[in-house]
Amino acid sequence: MSKIIDFQTDPSQYRHWRFEVDGDIAHLYMDVDEKGGLFDGYELKLNSYDLGVDIELSDAVQRLRFEHPGVKAVVMRSGKDNVFCAGANIRMLGKASHAHKVNFCKFTNETRNTFEAAGAESGQHYICAVKGSCAGGGYELALACDHIILTDDSSSAVALPEVPLLAVLPGTGGLTRGTDKGKGRRELAYVFCAMEEGVKGKRARDWRLVDEVVPNSKFDEAVVARAKDFASKSPRPSDAEGVTLTPLKRVFAEDGSVTYSTVEVAVDRAGRKATITINGPEEDAPADMASFQAQGAEAWMLRAARELDDAILHLRLNEMELGVLVFRTQGDPAKVLAHEALLLASKDHWLANEVLLYWKRLLKRVDMTARSLVAVVEHGSCFAGVLAELLWSVDRSYMMDGEFEGDNRPVATVTLSESNFGQYPMGNDLTRLQTRFLADPEEVEALKAHIGTPLEAEAASAAGLVTFAYDDIDWEDELRIFMEERARFSPDAMTGMEANLRFPGPETMETRIFGRLTAWQNWIFQRPNAVGEDGALQRYGTGKRGDYNMQRV
Repeated sequence: MSKIIDFQTDPSQYRHWRFEVDGDIAHLYMDVDEKGGLFDGYELKLNSYDLGVDIELSDAVQRLRFEHPGVKAVVMRSGKDNVFCAGANIRMLGKASHAHKVNFCKFTNETRNTFEAAGAESGQHYICAVKGSCAGGGYELALACDHIILTDDSSSAVALPEVPLLAVLPGTGGLTRGTDKGKGRRELAYVFCAMEEGVKGKRARDWRLVDEVVPNSKFDEAVVARAKDFASKSPRPSDAEGVTLTPLKRVFAEDGSVTYSTVEVAVDRAGRKATITINGPEEDAPADMASFQAQGAEAWMLRAARELDDAILHLRLNEMELGVLVFRTQGDPAKVLAHEALLLASKDHWLANEVLLYWKRLLKRVDMTARSLVAVVEHGSCFAGVLAELLWSVDRSYMMDGEFEGDNRPVATVTLSESNFGQYPMGNDLTRLQTRFLADPEEVEALKAHIGTPLEAEAASAAGLVTFAYDDIDWEDELRIFMEERARFSPDAMTGMEANLRFPGPETMETRIFGRLTAWQNWIFQRPNAVGEDGALQRYGTGKRGDYNMQRV
């Protein structure tokens, strides 16, 4: 699978989803084109999905948030008769590389998290209307909604059949959501996950697998009533104008580098690294939210988020051998803070809230990226406010200390804003500063005294905001040694080490989902019982069960 995967799309290009807006309720239909697989060699039968289907879903969810602020409830349903969704396409999983499978599962779950949080964070609630078979990843789509309604008929059922059929786990949160979110009993979940046929009707409700079961004759009526009920509780504005998410401006170079309007990705294949430079705003911050909204998708805070998001996804799926991502910034820290400050002061405005939430999701995506991450705080940089969060997402940071010969840029600084103390929590529900100073919470409180003050290398290092600060003599050698060292280490060992170190502190449903995906599914996807020549994924549909090595390891 060497095809370049593009995460940019829009409703005019959708092949698998469509949504219809009716006042404060939207209906989001999954109607997968069997012939529309992202790669050749499989058909997307029974509303099964691949990464291309999920890219469209991610886009639809994002557009419902930004382009349709008046939508207060979204009904997710199938556009096909007798099937809701059969889950991830098995032929695709059988053919895909290990790296593609794992990144596919990760992106899928990030998308689930986005609409799962939409109700609590944005007042846009998702209701899942299940009619027909709802299995595997299809049921996981439902689990991420606020409310699941199942029709009570002879064929509609929910199922997580991956273990008995495919020798893999429900890979995008099914096990975890079923017990943590649904609070189903553990031993009933154990029974459920061993049943190929799934669970129907009232038993599904009694086992807490769905929220509501209604007779088929009253199904549509019940779905609309529940959507109206959720919509009536939403604080979203009824008459607000949305913001159109216009196509990103990107230029791809022959060497793999990508240039956006605010983000540049420089690729060094020999060094197995990519350098991501985020350019701060050149213009002054808008005077108010009306001015911000008038700029639409060109407003710097929204534009930079969309471009960095696209760059991260592009590197994840299309540049898997670039093991080190280097984050740089260039620009005026004061302007970054001013652009962010407008949104922070206007959080009761729907658009300000959505842009800040987008940055929260984007920074979580950085946290979850399986590469060695490093930040370089050079002269002329603008690691301030939201961009400073990157310093505590990465595995290591370096900062220029003092004047450098021939470098006339403004001295390197780090500047905190109020946002660094709660606006962008990690998956563990702590801020990155709280996670950084887990043993010393008083250090976080002390840092609040520095809000708005540009901290040069000595002060930033003393405050624990960067890992190392080097002068002109040592700077280049120290960075070179680090980059060369990372390029030599085993990527498997580095991924495991970094995933363990990035999320200290309390566990949440989100960290458990991604931790189990990184560790267990990553491992299972390489086992011959699943992906070997006689494994379950390869034999699926042939009438033969997988031939398993029966050792417990």
